[in-house]
Amino acid sequence: MLKRLLRTDTGREVASRLLATLIRGLARTIRWQIINPETADSVFQSEKPIIGAFWHNRIMLMTEIWNSDRPFAMLQSKHPDGRLIARTIEHLGIRDIVGSGGKGKGGAQALRGMLRALQSGTSVGVTPDGPRGPRMRASGGVITLARMSGAPIYPVTWNVSRRRVLRSWDRFIFALPFSRGVYIWGEPIHVPRDADEAQMEALRLELERRLNQLCAEADAALGTDPIAPADPAPASTPETS
Repeated sequence: MLKRLLRTDTGREVASRLLATLIRGLARTIRWQIINPETADSVFQSEKPIIGAFWHNRIMLMTEIWNSDRPFAMLQSKHPDGRLIARTIEHLGIRDIVGSGGKGKGGAQALRGMLRALQSGTSVGVTPDGPRGPRMRASGGVITLARMSGAPIYPVTWNVSRRRVLRSWDRFIFALPFSRGVYIWGEPIHVPRDADEAQMEALRLELERRLNQLCAEADAALGTDPIAPADPAPASTPETS
């Protein structure tokens, strides 16, 4: 019955308002520290839009990192679960871009939406391993977006001292109140507009490496168990005629 309710517009609206209130209230109980604050300051002081990249399992409190009045949008799936998340983040002041990073799942629509947002001066947030993984393995979509838009990619993560790690595909981190928390901003990754396939693959791997390094740093800072990346997706083999 609950699933049926959440698939209705009214059900999602009620649930999203409750979730947004809970997230906002929970975040206020956490004593936050920003690591690499100079990187965050450079982002907030610039008028140019950015691409924020973070793993799917750290999405719960990611809206709290955007300490700016400048517009920000996040890519969300068309799936009913994605629609619930989208409505929740809208109540937290973050715009929604509909689509999915996967081929055949609205990827082209998502890319167009993010490009339009960046061109209008709106920064965007993406989960390079979403919506279904493999966990903590970056897809190439965010690199394509950075190449086409000219916007820099900033890897970013957070962690809290009191948390539950769910048994979902992404090992979703459920933050608990009255914790110590850290946000970490990584240095930007710039993708040249003329980058070829080999350069883009190298930058994809670099983004993946940096994000995993930041997450390991955030876990170590608060003494929580590290979350290991899943095995990489198998390389696709060319079709033969």
